[in-house]
Amino acid sequence: MATMSLPDSCTEPDGSAVIRVLSYNIRSMRDDCGALARVIRACAPDLVLVQEAPRFFRWRKYAARLAAATDLVILGGGATAAGPLLLCSLRATVERTEDVLLPRTPGQHRRGFATAVVRFAGARVGVVSCHLSLQRQERLAQAERLTETVDALGAAHAVVAGDLNDVPSGRAFRRLAGRYQDCWETEPQGGEYTFPAHEPRRRIDAVFATGGIEVLGCGVPDGLPGVREADLRAATDHRPVLAALRVPADRDWGLSREDPPDRP
Repeated sequence: MATMSLPDSCTEPDGSAVIRVLSYNIRSMRDDCGALARVIRACAPDLVLVQEAPRFFRWRKYAARLAAATDLVILGGGATAAGPLLLCSLRATVERTEDVLLPRTPGQHRRGFATAVVRFAGARVGVVSCHLSLQRQERLAQAERLTETVDALGAAHAVVAGDLNDVPSGRAFRRLAGRYQDCWETEPQGGEYTFPAHEPRRRIDAVFATGGIEVLGCGVPDGLPGVREADLRAATDHRPVLAALRVPADRDWGLSREDPPDRP
């Protein structure tokens, strides 16, 4: 098992922020919810980009239970985004959120994106959780729509993560990796393969970051202290992807913190 050592979340003196971002397909919480919560807590994330959150009867109740069990709060998404859900720590200051529903293809599941813009100290970052189609052409179109959605957030820095239902050689995966940093490829740590959880042999889940973000490490946290192999197998049918990222402060952050000029 590959070991994993990532820096803790922190705020730098210049206003930049080191954040931990976790992407996790939780299969509607149909498996061992205790194991799921233990894995998430051990990863100590600032942002959790969930796929396959509960979408039907009392879905908000289940989302709230997950947030409470992991010491996080609900940021956005869920059934209103057709499955993607965003959770965050209390470090995050929320600027705005939006759920984006994608066109429905006959015979295919409805898909969507959960999006937000948040701040950590002086660092402002757009966030998108996605779960792309099983159908190749629809998946490629959704990947293209995803890049447009990131652009529309209007944030200089952004993180995109999710279950792509595609491998790195696939067209949708390559479309995203050609536009953003594939964090595993940039700074690999921990494990690589994410599916299936009991015996992973495919990398179909990923975290991407825009170019100005420094990737400090990324991978499946199966070698992270506190993450148990039994919990990774029991929590859901995917393994999560955890990334540590340094997001630069906005250019005007220092100016906004200066003392106002003396009045005559």
